[in-house]
Amino acid sequence: MIANKIHDWNSLHSAQAMHDAQLPPMVSESPREVARAEWLYNAVESLLRGVDVKVQRRWDQARVVKVADLALAVDEHANNRLADLKVHAPALGWLLLSADGRADKNAIAELLGPSDHPFGKLGEIAQALLEPLADEALIAQAEDDAL
Repeated sequence: MIANKIHDWNSLHSAQAMHDAQLPPMVSESPREVARAEWLYNAVESLLRGVDVKVQRRWDQARVVKVADLALAVDEHANNRLADLKVHAPALGWLLLSADGRADKNAIAELLGPSDHPFGKLGEIAQALLEPLADEALIAQAEDDAL
């Protein structure tokens, strides 16, 4: 009985070691990379909640990603998926029929397509709009902190 438990433990340990060997190596992120990722996450969340994202550096003109910009990008994305025949259900029809405030989540998912982003495909699209501002936003934050 003890021999079986030892054998089971050795097998489990061996399997765990094989699994661990398949994992990618740990990545250490610099404080700047962490700050950039955090800013992007918060900016995407704001944009998806309907708040324009503004980056203002000292003595420079403000750069803004508006919710209207996101709406246009989402519209272009959905139209491209429809044109490329990547939508296999009457998703747009269902979405329009549910326009009384109860959006059909399945229709939205079909129109937008799959995503691994924490905020889904909408977050992915929003992040693509915000990426060009991320470095400038960190500089602007540093300038504000220096005041």
